[in-house]
Amino acid sequence: MNTYKVSGCIVTYNNKDKIEQTIESVLTQTTGVDFTLYVVDNCSTDGTAAFIRERFPQVVVIESETNCGFGAGHNKVLPFLDSKYHVVINPDILLKDDVITQLCTYADAHETVGLLSPQIRFEDGRIQQLGKRNPTVRYLGSHWFHKGDTPSKTMIEYCMLDKPQDAPFPITNATGCFMFFRTAVFLELGGFDERFFMYLEDCDIARRAAEKYEVLHYPMADVYHLWERGSKKSKKLLLIHIKSILTYFLKWGFFG
Repeated sequence: MNTYKVSGCIVTYNNKDKIEQTIESVLTQTTGVDFTLYVVDNCSTDGTAAFIRERFPQVVVIESETNCGFGAGHNKVLPFLDSKYHVVINPDILLKDDVITQLCTYADAHETVGLLSPQIRFEDGRIQQLGKRNPTVRYLGSHWFHKGDTPSKTMIEYCMLDKPQDAPFPITNATGCFMFFRTAVFLELGGFDERFFMYLEDCDIARRAAEKYEVLHYPMADVYHLWERGSKKSKKLLLIHIKSILTYFLKWGFFG
């Protein structure tokens, strides 16, 4: 049986109230691999970094001098990575079983895979409707203004909800709340594009990965996301989101 060398990274900013349950779940559910967890603290003011060091001494804490954003925060671990697989993890993720070993086993048997995206669920088990095709103005507009649990025709297309959920299938857009990379691919890509402070850096890196490697949705592994959709509640985050959308479309084009 293989013992996979895996690294994981969580970027946090003032997440002291929720980070404990995330780290606890990740450490509890990674006993089947040789796992190192990094937490990059983006200059929190709530004592997050000190709390993690005291509560989880096995975690490697990296303190940023500024709040440099999601992608730039994750990129701070690039010089330290010597793993075979690397996992990008949000501070509001819960693992309920050893999905990382499951993803390692699949990636080991499929050497052309560069990035796997598991099934993302709400804590109550409902599937989150997340984009799996490259963003367009039409897709993002439908996603932004959609209400309720019944997806529109455009949402079904964007999120590829019509695909069978019992086998992996190719995607070009993967959510940044949990991304499973072959570490060599993550390093080759240079990590995230730091022009995105937050939002759509995940769409961008998945698209870049898909130009050279297989990027797959792996629906047999479940990860739970305590999704807050902050940019719908905060004007500051909304402006950051809009800027990221413009950055993405200026880089890739508005229609595909």
